[in-house]
Amino acid sequence: MSDGIHTEPELNEGKTYRLNLVCAGTGSAQLVFVPANAGAKATVPCDGSVVQQQISPDKLVRINVEGSKGASGVVAWQIDAL
Repeated sequence: MSDGIHTEPELNEGKTYRLNLVCAGTGSAQLVFVPANAGAKATVPCDGSVVQQQISPDKLVRINVEGSKGASGVVAWQIDAL
């Protein structure tokens, strides 16, 4: 999990999307959107639970997921148009 996820998905302005994020392993990860107004910062437990966040971009969105100290496992994500 040390590499995390860092992506700038091509999302269309004016559309709404749902980010599905899951972490499996131990510890937790931090989900952060840039710019901050694209969404909220969230802690994702690495217990296999799916965390969902709605995204309505008005400009480029960057998604960053970083493992917390001592976390190990894998992180997967998917974005769906609503």
